[in-house]
Amino acid sequence: MATTQAVTTFVNIYICGQKHFGAEVFSALLKAGHNIVGVSSPELSGDGGTDRLKAVAEAAGVKWMKSGLLNENTIPDGVDVIVTAHSHDFVREPTRAKTRFGAIGYHPSLLPLHRGKDAVIWTIDMGDKVTGGSVYWLNEVMDGGPIAAQEHVFVLPGDTPETLWKRDLAPLGIRLLTEVCADLAQGKVVKVEQNESIATVEPSIKRVKPAA
Repeated sequence: MATTQAVTTFVNIYICGQKHFGAEVFSALLKAGHNIVGVSSPELSGDGGTDRLKAVAEAAGVKWMKSGLLNENTIPDGVDVIVTAHSHDFVREPTRAKTRFGAIGYHPSLLPLHRGKDAVIWTIDMGDKVTGGSVYWLNEVMDGGPIAAQEHVFVLPGDTPETLWKRDLAPLGIRLLTEVCADLAQGKVVKVEQNESIATVEPSIKRVKPAA
């Protein structure tokens, strides 16, 4: 279902994320003309350097806050939408309620399939031939909110989680998040409820296959 509200040329965005994907989403939304009003990310990357999202935000003069601190009291005024990009923070309803539209995130599966943080690994492990990416509206159910945009991609012979993510799923996520924000700027809000009868949820791969 789509609804239409007042038209603008940009939206005020708060980004929660990290690493390369978070940085690329930040750059794409900034290039598209949106106003990034703040960013939450870890301070450091896995190798001990500055997290990439933090680095690009600070280079652009955007205020940074450490992951885990965003809530209804710390989110800036005037945010239209929160965008999560490789974020493991749970953006709860009181925080979402402080925004105009709510919060969207990208999940690298055809939701409601493969809910959970290791969706790409399970896609390969289960031998899926088709997968995709979904931009969805965050709610109180993990990866369970209404779909704003979704596209499929094919899993090629010999694909690993890393090759599938880098070749198809990460670029798709950047594009879909940018397209949904462009829709919001035009007042178009798409929300298609997920079909719970076919939903699947996989656990962390570390719980099932601990490292040797």
